[in-house]
Amino acid sequence: MGLTSHKVLALAVLAAVLVMAATVWVWPRLAGNNWRAVLGRIGTLLGTQLAVICALGLVANNYFAFYSSWDDLLGTGNPGTVTVKTKNLGKGAAGEPKARIATVQNLGKVAVQGGGAIGRDPKQAGEIHQVRIAGPTTGLSTDAYVYLPPQYFQREFANRQFPAAVVMTGFPGDAKNLVTRLNYPGTALQLLQTGQMQPTVLVLMRPSPAMPADSECEDIPGGTQADSYFTKDVPPVIEASYRVSADPHAWGVVGDSTGGYCALKLAMRHPDVFRSAVSISGYYKAAEDETTGDLFKGSQQRRNEADLTWRLKNLPQPGISVMLAGSEEGDGDYKKETDAFEAVIQKPMNVSTATVPTGGHNFQTWNRLLPPSLEWLSQHLTVPAGPAAPAGA
Repeated sequence: MGLTSHKVLALAVLAAVLVMAATVWVWPRLAGNNWRAVLGRIGTLLGTQLAVICALGLVANNYFAFYSSWDDLLGTGNPGTVTVKTKNLGKGAAGEPKARIATVQNLGKVAVQGGGAIGRDPKQAGEIHQVRIAGPTTGLSTDAYVYLPPQYFQREFANRQFPAAVVMTGFPGDAKNLVTRLNYPGTALQLLQTGQMQPTVLVLMRPSPAMPADSECEDIPGGTQADSYFTKDVPPVIEASYRVSADPHAWGVVGDSTGGYCALKLAMRHPDVFRSAVSISGYYKAAEDETTGDLFKGSQQRRNEADLTWRLKNLPQPGISVMLAGSEEGDGDYKKETDAFEAVIQKPMNVSTATVPTGGHNFQTWNRLLPPSLEWLSQHLTVPAGPAAPAGA
């Protein structure tokens, strides 16, 4: 029986109930002060707690779809290969470059891990800057990590402008998880070394600039202007701080879970800022719960516009390219919702997919999808030819 089988869950709940009943029944017999009675009491308590924890864990896993199978949970078996498919539907027109304004506040550096990078200098491994990005138009501020590829420090690229990608965690994830748990910099370095990715500046962030609230990348009436922060503040600040192109064709956005939803929404709403987006296990309709509060202030129109499938059906489709990356089975309703979203995409929007056969809503699945996602994104980032900008940080 599979990990998410209703039979397994029913058996776990039944076992927990029986163990609890057995504990109540035998407890009077374990009331003595001898060592056998003491060990018996300890054993029954541990058994009861273990049974209850297992049952609750299965309930949580079935609800949130963290793991889809025993192999997924234990990290065993053959996870299968990632399948990438592209459906070409057309392209859109270029947007206007953005103005250069404030710069990041540099808070320090973090070592690049992976790709044989440990102990190497920036010309070999690149460099990770821990920064704070303050938004001059919104007044919002959040900490982030910026990965600069090795080429950024090499003499032959001294006057080169680089493409850039905003990378978002899920909610309430920490941006540090993008360096440690998912290791975007190490994965990008490996892809660079094998020629599967062009040198790209990665901006690693949380999807909400107003923690602990979940803004769902919305401009909330009278509240947090998260959409504006990620589209009007972050790119210009990064462009002013590093040698990054201001052309929207050179900018992409990628994320997992909430970050995946934000990636799609920001690109669909602002093709003049982001021309490419990757959603890894993302969803397609803004969450509304105790962490978000009232995002739309009673406006059904705003709620509809935050529903990405509704946007495709009712508004002109933008000239962007998107990748939808996730599992065929094991991640709740992801497959069903993704098929419905993909089915209504039309020109000038382009769509590709990357899938694994099974996988839950977890880091293990996302790590498998990360290399093809970054490779695809790199293929869709282009820096127009022209005079190089003055060197940044």
